[in-house]
Amino acid sequence: MSYLSHIIKNIIFKYKLIYIFLIGNSVVSYSQSDWVNYLVKKDKGLMSIHLDLALNNTKPLYRNLLIVGASYNKSCFKNGFPKNKGLEKLYAFSDSVATTINKSTKYKLAGVITYQCFGFDIYYVKDTINIRKDIHKMIDRSYSQSGRYLLIQSDQKWEYYYNIFPDNKPNDFFINHEYLSEMVSQGDDLSQERVVHHWINFKKEKKRLKYLNQLKGFGFSIDSLNYKKENPYPYELQVSKKQSVRPNSINKLTKILSALARSSYGQYDGWATKVIVQD
Repeated sequence: MSYLSHIIKNIIFKYKLIYIFLIGNSVVSYSQSDWVNYLVKKDKGLMSIHLDLALNNTKPLYRNLLIVGASYNKSCFKNGFPKNKGLEKLYAFSDSVATTINKSTKYKLAGVITYQCFGFDIYYVKDTINIRKDIHKMIDRSYSQSGRYLLIQSDQKWEYYYNIFPDNKPNDFFINHEYLSEMVSQGDDLSQERVVHHWINFKKEKKRLKYLNQLKGFGFSIDSLNYKKENPYPYELQVSKKQSVRPNSINKLTKILSALARSSYGQYDGWATKVIVQD
């Protein structure tokens, strides 16, 4: 497997075949060296963006934007995201593009976009001499039956990169979007409301009771009250409600639940729900 395939497979396939999603209580630190996943609502559906945040501080002196795309419309879900055969096609296409670019100039893969049965690789390259001709030749030779997209233009200030850069987002945003991205990769378009379970842990039982009182009026059902002696926050609370799992909705709710937990010296421990496949 090539380096590029390894990157994309880790990004898109990281939690493949997990059907119930839970954000654990481990601390997730999204440093500047990480690739992150997040979703953006567009007119025709959800767009998945996978971006290398490290380039915000360590971008090379490559001033040319190159975006190369290929379709997988014969192997995608109704939500526009690839099935397994579509992923395999995208990996092979990305490998061929990277190999072609590498023969001509130095480059850096900055991101990967998935939208409406198309995958787009976003590069910044040092030189553009012969790249257009070489990529068209490669596509005509090996991918003539595929839909394709090619953009080459000067971008000295990396404006395209910063237009899609998720600036000033908290860790919780990326944790939520990591799992939402996995849901859409399994065919879920996130449009249907469903029951979502939430876990919150406390050091003291009276703090758990305080939290429950604060939740009154939010429409939650109490699923369980447990005591786990071995945990530093032994008093566990599980609640649930039927709700939207669209990115803005889940982000707002987890932010509220986390803030309320901290005010009661507790710890919000994540959420879980079922995937609803549209295909």
